Amino acid sequence: MNGLGLLPLIALLTPGLAQEPIDASLNARIRAEALDRSQVMATLHPITDVFSPRLTGSPTYKAAADWAVGRFQEWGLDAKLESWQFGHPGWANERCSAHVEAPYKAHLGVEVVSWTPSTRGAVRGDAYLLRVPEEPTQAELTALFDASRKAVRGRVVLAGAPKDLPALNPSPRPPRLADDALARRFDPAAPEQGPRTPAPRRAGALPPREAEAQLDAFLVASGALARVNDAGLRNGQVRAFQNRAYDTAKAVPTLVMRHEDYGRMCRVLADGPRVELALDIANRAYKGGMGYNVIADLPGSSRPGEVILLGAHLDAWHTATGATDNGASAAVMMEVARIVKALGVRPARTLRFALWDGEEHGLLGSMAYVAAHYGSAEAPKPEFGQLVAYVNMDGGAGQVRGLTMFGPAQGSQVLRELLAPFQDLGVRGASATRNRPPKSLTGPSTDMSSFTASGLPAIGVVQDGLEYFEYTWHTAIDTLDRVPPEDVKRTAAVLASVAIHLAQRPERLPFFTKETLPPAPVQR
Repeated sequence: MNGLGLLPLIALLTPGLAQEPIDASLNARIRAEALDRSQVMATLHPITDVFSPRLTGSPTYKAAADWAVGRFQEWGLDAKLESWQFGHPGWANERCSAHVEAPYKAHLGVEVVSWTPSTRGAVRGDAYLLRVPEEPTQAELTALFDASRKAVRGRVVLAGAPKDLPALNPSPRPPRLADDALARRFDPAAPEQGPRTPAPRRAGALPPREAEAQLDAFLVASGALARVNDAGLRNGQVRAFQNRAYDTAKAVPTLVMRHEDYGRMCRVLADGPRVELALDIANRAYKGGMGYNVIADLPGSSRPGEVILLGAHLDAWHTATGATDNGASAAVMMEVARIVKALGVRPARTLRFALWDGEEHGLLGSMAYVAAHYGSAEAPKPEFGQLVAYVNMDGGAGQVRGLTMFGPAQGSQVLRELLAPFQDLGVRGASATRNRPPKSLTGPSTDMSSFTASGLPAIGVVQDGLEYFEYTWHTAIDTLDRVPPEDVKRTAAVLASVAIHLAQRPERLPFFTKETLPPAPVQR
């Protein structure tokens, strides 16, 4: 693959330590099955093209989960759904159109914010620019509302001035991780990176959720026709998330508009003419309030009570088909299960596969699973000691380049040696971390945090970026055509080998002892 030169084997191994026993013949069979007879893209196709959008609580997500259970069962695994309380109704958008009618004619690129209401059929209204400051204080927001209450009635409110974006991306990232950067990252002697620190906020600024809730309440009370947000992204990308109240009565119909259209309207409004919009939004709410994790087991032959768990979240935002986030990862984990069954391998420990629900809403499905089955190191449940390792994938469609383990250096050394036979596929090593972040991170997070926060052994997959955060992450172009088949094939091969070797290893994967486990994080 372009950009994936070979590194010497010594870069993957630590001198002076005994090497892991590697089954070379098994790895050859895994490669043949994963690379020559792959079904990973055939699995990804229905996940994305048929069962999407996969928004938690929606009928389409439930259909995707039922389909995954059926496919696992076809392959011979014991598969089922495990439900958990989502606590909110389901929601889906069924139709949306947005146009400028005057002073020019134009179709507008928009996505609907989930858990917001429909318009009352096709509606028309003038656009009104409400200049909401970034990071407003309470005094600023109150003054703005007092001055704008009459102006927003019956109008389509543009919430804030358009973002100021440079015409060209000032810092584009390469699609592949550089070998020298990976060598430093996976160097056993490299200092561990500390936890992320949030960017400082403006003094006195309201928390973003509070400011949003107040703005929504103001628009509802003042009789605004609809709300439009600037996507604030280049090249027509749009991200639309949710009304955090999960209550359609607490918001007006809300859209996120591509930056190019939003900016054009604001520039015309600045010249003085009225801008008339036509909107037609049809959304539907569903009763239920349940989430569903997919759990599939291949019982171990001699140590079935010890578990190697491989997981990825199946839910996705509603703006596209959730291919890179996180359909590709779900398809890879399903492909690992298929490979193991196709090879007729039954290792000593149980291999368990999990497709989580509710990750996009705060790791809800994996948190519910950990709470129900494991508890925490400080308050363990009977199954706590059964988990040997959890492997999580949630980094887009780029191929695996290494692994990072919440655990001691001895554990990452085992992983480093298990990965060494795949250096020709661009795999570069493994690292260890003691960072035990809380489950309620305010920044980007993955289901791995549900396990590390509880003091469980967890492994994250380090992947090539492939413009994931630049283009596909949570955007309306997160579709199957953005997934390179060779990348997901290679990842499935590597993870199948790691999973089988960990499940067959005479000793458990080294983990922290009670004395060395980092303290429980403080929940925010």
